[in-house]
Formats: sequence, structure tokens, C-alpha cells
Amino acid sequence: MRRRLIQSTLAVVLVVIAVFGVSLVIVETRTISNSAQERVESEAVRLASIVDSRILAAENVNAEVLRNPVSKDQYAEIRVPGRPPIEIGTKPEGDVIRSTQTGEEGETVTVEEPRSAVTREVGRTLLIIGLVALLAVVAAVLLAVRQANRLASPLTDLAETAERLGSGDPRPRHKRYGVPELDRVADVLDSSAERIGRMLTAERRLAADASHQLRTPLTALSMRLEEITLTDDPDTVKEEANVALAQVERLTDVVERLLTNSRDPRTGSAVAFDLDEVIQQQLAEWRPAYRSAGRAIVSSGKRHLQAVGTPGAVAQVLAALIENSLMHGGGTVALRTRVTGNQSVVEVTDEGAGVPADLGARIFERTISGRNSTGIGLAVARDLAEADGGRLELLQAQPPVFGLFLSRTPPARKHDEDQPMVR
Repeated sequence: MRRRLIQSTLAVVLVVIAVFGVSLVIVETRTISNSAQERVESEAVRLASIVDSRILAAENVNAEVLRNPVSKDQYAEIRVPGRPPIEIGTKPEGDVIRSTQTGEEGETVTVEEPRSAVTREVGRTLLIIGLVALLAVVAAVLLAVRQANRLASPLTDLAETAERLGSGDPRPRHKRYGVPELDRVADVLDSSAERIGRMLTAERRLAADASHQLRTPLTALSMRLEEITLTDDPDTVKEEANVALAQVERLTDVVERLLTNSRDPRTGSAVAFDLDEVIQQQLAEWRPAYRSAGRAIVSSGKRHLQAVGTPGAVAQVLAALIENSLMHGGGTVALRTRVTGNQSVVEVTDEGAGVPADLGARIFERTISGRNSTGIGLAVARDLAEADGGRLELLQAQPPVFGLFLSRTPPARKHDEDQPMVR
């Protein structure tokens, strides 16, 4: 590209020099030739006038008297009737410029000038024009190289940016070049890089969320299947199989929920449901795991509470809190239900050491964990709660108390109704 820009600029300059230079040479040549002719004619007229005046004054007309007015490069011949011709200067050889004038007393004055003087003057003019043209070409090449670098370097940078995007590096460069068209391309590439970065982040987040959320139901399902393989009692097999089928349905709901949240994390299918059913289902699923760990999980509080939300999402939130207590807490885990205002609240607490003071509210941030864990579970749980209009909060750090707040009635349509604010 640099070579093409330089060649095109140089071609334009050469065309301009050829057109205007040739015209200028022709004009200057004609001007110099005409000027030389006029100079010779003027000299002839002047000599004829001097000779006339001296003849009328009866003065001598000789070469010594007339030599000073004649230029060194000129030759003059004066013929006065009845007198010998008078020659001034050296008669030129070859091509000459000549002018002959006749005076009032019948004298004839002929002035000649060698055309080589005109040729020399034209040569000097052509040399000056050539030097100016050469300077113009050099200046054009320098400007073309500078402009080519100014345009080619940004294009090289933009090509490298596009190559980085294609190789999976979506970092925007935020570099501009002062050329509107190139800056527009840079803006588009930076915007694309930001979009690709957000998409990659969303994909990684979906993968992490899926890995974390599917782990718990798959673990519970595998435990049920192990119990089926260890028993020969048909009734036990049937019971455990029914439980396993229910867990498969919930696993399907988890997958659908993940896909929905990956497209729009605020898309919910909130309905009114019985909170006790979700709590009892979670207790049944987690009791074997707590029993294996030598711990207990219990529930208490107000019964038959109605809540508005997605049952599957609420079950995932409670599962995340119960699993968090199993992994990081201690003693008995208690699920307590209560009512505050127009909200149903489920509190999950245990007898462990609680949340470290240096974490505090950051416990819900991704990658934040008090121990060696992913730090995803509580962040996903909060997102699920907020997707249906609820909220998940850390009510107390030591001992730990997490509260899940769910609306008891669907949101009012009228703006003047007094409803609790749900984040």
C-alpha cells in the first residue's frame, strides 16, 4: 500500500510538471526570443536617430562616436549615402537576429545579435525550471512517504486488532489515528471487541453456573441410585425410584432455568406456590447427606406460607444455602419460616463459625469464598432470587443467618397501592 500511494502521488506530480512545465518552457522561449528581437529593433531605431541628429548638425558620424551606445554582443552597420559604411563590433557568424532601420536622411542602420545569446538565456531558464521541478518531485516523494506511513500504519494496527479478535483476545485498544474513516473502523472494532468480551464472559459464567448448579442434583440422584442398587426390597426400590424420577424432573428444570437465565437473567415465571412443599422436598433430599456427615437438618416456623416465585428457582436457592452450610458450617442446620409485611421469609442458619468479618456483604460476589471453593453458589443463588422479584441477604454473620425474602402476593398493578419494595 505504501508503494502504491507513493507511486500514485509521484505520477500526479509528474503529470502536473509535464503539463505546466512544457507550457512554461514554450512560453519562456517565445518571450526570450521576442525580447531579443525587440532589443535589436530598439537599438537600430536608436542608432538611426543618433545618426540623423548628427547629420543635421553637420557633425562627424564615425565608429568612435557610435560605439558606446552599442552593446558588446551586438554588431551594427551604418550606411550613409555618399560615405563609406561604418561597422561597430564584430559581425556574428551563424544564425543571427537582425533589424534594419532607415533614417530621415536616407541612412540605413542594421543591428545584428547572435542567436546563441538567446539560446544561452533559454538554457538558463530551462535549468531553473528543471531545478524547481526536481525540488517539486523530491517534496512530493517526501509528502507521499509521510502520508503513506500515516495511512498504512493505522491499517496495520487495525489488521492486528482484527487478528487478535479472531484469535480470541477481545481486549479493545482504544487507539485513534486522527483520520475520520480509520477512527470509525477502530470504533467498530473496539465495540465488537467489547461485545465479544461480554459474550465470552457470559459463556464462561454460564459454564461455571451450570457446573455448580448441576453438581448438587446429580450428586443427590447418584445417592438415590446407589441406594437402589444396595437394596432388594421392591417397595424400597420403588420408593427410591420415584424420588429419583422427581429429582430428574428437578434436574431438567435446573437446565431449563440455566438456559433461560443465560438469555435473560431477569426472565422469570413467577407463580404463587406453597413454600412448605419446596422446603420439605429439600429436607428430604439433603437428609441423607447430613446423616452421612453426622449432622442434622430441621425446619421450624410458620407453616403453609404462600410465596410468589418460581418453585424450581426457590429450590435451587435453598439448595445452595443448605449445601453452603454443609460444606462450611457446623452442627444442626435449621430452616425457619416467618412473615414480615407482605413477604414470606426463609432463614437458613447453622451452628458454625459463620462468615469471616473481612468478607461481610462481599460473600455474594463471584469468586469470593471464605474457604477453598468456587465462590459461585451464593452469587448464583442471589441472581435466582432477584430474577423472580425476591432477594437474598446475609442477616447475621456469626452465627450465619441467610434470609430469602419472597413476595406473598403478585405485584400490584396500581401505583397507589402500598407495597413493600422488592429489590
